[in-house]
Amino acid sequence: MKPRLLDILGASKLILSAPMAGATGPDLVAAVCNAGGYGVIPLWNRPAEHASAAIDELKALTDENFAVNLNLSFPYEKQLETCIEKGVHGVSLFWGMEATAIARAKAGGLVVQASVGSADEARIAADAGADVIVAQGWEAGGHVWGQVSTMALVPAVVDAVDVPVIAAGGIADGRGMAAALMLGASGVWIGTRFLASTEATIHEVYQSRILQASETDTQWSRDLYDVTWPDAPHRALSNSTSRAWADAGKSASGNRPNEKEQIGERPNGDPVVRYQSYTPLPQTAGNVEAMSLWSGQGVALVRQIMPAADIVEEIFQDAQKCLQTGASAL
Repeated sequence: MKPRLLDILGASKLILSAPMAGATGPDLVAAVCNAGGYGVIPLWNRPAEHASAAIDELKALTDENFAVNLNLSFPYEKQLETCIEKGVHGVSLFWGMEATAIARAKAGGLVVQASVGSADEARIAADAGADVIVAQGWEAGGHVWGQVSTMALVPAVVDAVDVPVIAAGGIADGRGMAAALMLGASGVWIGTRFLASTEATIHEVYQSRILQASETDTQWSRDLYDVTWPDAPHRALSNSTSRAWADAGKSASGNRPNEKEQIGERPNGDPVVRYQSYTPLPQTAGNVEAMSLWSGQGVALVRQIMPAADIVEEIFQDAQKCLQTGASAL
């Protein structure tokens, strides 16, 4: 019998916040944790000393368990050691699979979540010692590892491993959570819905686009927003940049419309260029609409800005109602 996810995470609700780099800070993660969920904070894009400070800030906001997300395609060793030194509960590893990373995290006392895009990858991660598998479907926003839809991926992964599986991709409400649980998942990983939380650290233009978008307004690509992170498929809202690129025949890097054009500035004054992989922050200046506005296909279900705690509770309660209704209909 598989271990219970709630026992592994020490949470009371089977809802995890996705580690959306740039959009997910200590306030959002703490709010999810304090509401009974399990927060995951992305710190792979920070130097080890900054990661240490962020962990301290988060610990000051919550006494509950949380995980740190690390990107295996970038140097991660120092951040992983920081997590171990700080006594973080868990680590979330994505964008590849390294048995040595799982082994080091386990030896350091961390609960390991490994993100996968196929059942074969899930088996490898579980055999390497991962405690939890995150099955990320193609519907997901931001950087997307695999090419299988959540509906098909989750049961395949559940059947392949003897550890709990978390469903990710396109889940934004209680109906989606209930469906994932019926497919055998032990919990759900929510991203796009939390972009409309009061704690999300994104620009108001970005947040407004999320609230207005339909399920057909996202675009998956292998190489659209590849400046600073090449060869990393992703899903984002369609915008002026993606439309001009599509109209030009989706040309490769080096031959795209207005390539290397500066379209804005980061809060610290660093330039943001067209086609850059970058999450617009509240103080970002310039043509924010033309930047990489990450979003999953579940965006059509996101229509209101709410505190993250209320989002957790709403999804949890609605999922329970859906499961009860489904049981009574059999």
